[in-house]
Amino acid sequence: MNEQKNLILAIVLSAVVLFGWSAISERYFPTANPPATKIEDGKEVVIPKPGADPAADTITAIRDRATVLGETPRVPIRTDRLTGSINLTGARIDDLVLTNYRETIAKGSPNIRLLSPSGSPKAYFAGFGWSGASGLPGPDTVWQAPQGAVLSVGKPVTLTSANAGGQSFAITIAIDEDYMFTVTQRVTNGGTQALVARPYGLVSRVGASTDPDSWTAHVGPMGVFDDRVNDVNWEDVREAANRTMDFTSTGGWLGFSDKYWLTALVAGKGTPIEASFRQSSGDRFQADAAGKPAIVGPGQAASSSMRLFAGAKETALLDHYMDDTGVPLFDRAIDWGWFDFIAKPIFYLLDWLFRMFGNFGVAIIGLTVIVRILLFPIANKQFASMARMRQIQPRMKAIQERHKEDKLRMQQEMMALYKTEKVNPMAGCLPILLQIPIFYALYKVLLLTIEMRHQPFVLWIRDLSAPDPMTPLNLFGLLDFTPPQFIAIGVLPILLGITMWLQQKLNPQPMDEIQAKVFGIMPWIFMFIMAPFAAGLQLYWTVNNIISIGQQYVLIRKHPAPAADTVIEATATPAPAPTRPARRKK
Repeated sequence: MNEQKNLILAIVLSAVVLFGWSAISERYFPTANPPATKIEDGKEVVIPKPGADPAADTITAIRDRATVLGETPRVPIRTDRLTGSINLTGARIDDLVLTNYRETIAKGSPNIRLLSPSGSPKAYFAGFGWSGASGLPGPDTVWQAPQGAVLSVGKPVTLTSANAGGQSFAITIAIDEDYMFTVTQRVTNGGTQALVARPYGLVSRVGASTDPDSWTAHVGPMGVFDDRVNDVNWEDVREAANRTMDFTSTGGWLGFSDKYWLTALVAGKGTPIEASFRQSSGDRFQADAAGKPAIVGPGQAASSSMRLFAGAKETALLDHYMDDTGVPLFDRAIDWGWFDFIAKPIFYLLDWLFRMFGNFGVAIIGLTVIVRILLFPIANKQFASMARMRQIQPRMKAIQERHKEDKLRMQQEMMALYKTEKVNPMAGCLPILLQIPIFYALYKVLLLTIEMRHQPFVLWIRDLSAPDPMTPLNLFGLLDFTPPQFIAIGVLPILLGITMWLQQKLNPQPMDEIQAKVFGIMPWIFMFIMAPFAAGLQLYWTVNNIISIGQQYVLIRKHPAPAADTVIEATATPAPAPTRPARRKK
């Protein structure tokens, strides 16, 4: 009867862990990218990316992007990493495609489009200008550009405009070999009255990002003001007074961060700015930064400069802009979290291994081996202690049977046995504790870094940042049935569960029956828990388990458990010595 109760309790506790984790992970620990492929009729096919969101000024304003692009005069943008155009109406950078990245892993998949003009799907653009007086260029001003101008690396483009009062305006846009634009604004007062002009830059998008914003991976408005990172949620802006959040700073940057992409305004070092995040009708979000107003007298001129980053959040590139060009805390555009001091070195080690082997899956296996080597002295002590625990486990069982009615005495004799045999039952905890930040750091690398996006391993695993797509639940795709993600357990999670179970079998078994049953079920619970996580994380854990099994097997053979009769003889309670009857006094 007690065994049935223990089994039921173990099952209930396991169910609480399984379903409780699922509820927590949805909010705090997003698992992986959406699956990149699926198995149909035994063949791997690429999953198409869902259609574009209805993101534009208003629902009725959404029109074909090509139509919108053709309605205004434009200056082409051509670099090795970017293509697009500058809208001469309003001096907007509103057409930008990243040529090194594609929507899916399918052959011929379109490139990532980052910016789109107002009135088209996914409207998202950057603009520059002045505020503060009448006669200044506005969003409807059509700027002039040199005939045949093309913005490219080393070939900036200057847009010009003038008003009837004799004031002229110029915006010079330059671009580097990556994703950084430099925008220099200049106003020249050829009139008879002083002119007050305040330069500004803005980034506008309609609708929040489709990437999930979670506790471990921030997506949305963000900025660095006076060397402090401000992660702002979409709802924070919607619920702010007047739907506006204001900041002041000297230098810094602000914009919108997606999972892999960033569009941000960068103020000059030491330049005072007033910055804001705003939300307006049509679910439009805006990040803007304004410099100090300039009073430009007759015959005088004033200029200011601001940069715009619009591209992929590549780790080394963000570090370059931070270290070499002075953009403060630009690396924090990637939400490394608490363990950034571990996560970034792990990323750079993975990247180095990738460049050595040419395969990120092999790089993850190499990382696992390196971590195990670094932790070998501690792990070796752990396994030696566990081997000793296996040796004395029959004696522990004997103590448990002998004092099952006296728990206090049983604990006292257990502690005495540990002390005599010099065994620490908690020795196995330290390597596990040391692995937690490493495992979490790898989780962040696989979840957030664009370098891991769409990276294949072997066979059917074509994206290590997405879950393993092959599951036996539909006979590996032979059945016309797509299991729900919760139960679609791939091959790698199954291997993870099996290796975890084998590893447990080599460990000393818990003395408590309920604990032993829970531990026996946990490998299969973790098989379900890890199924929706990135295949790269599953690969790391599985390889780690295999190495642990090998190490444990060697140590068990080195320290075999004693024979049962020897244990019984050593732990048997000695019979009391005979006593002579007391002599009666005469």
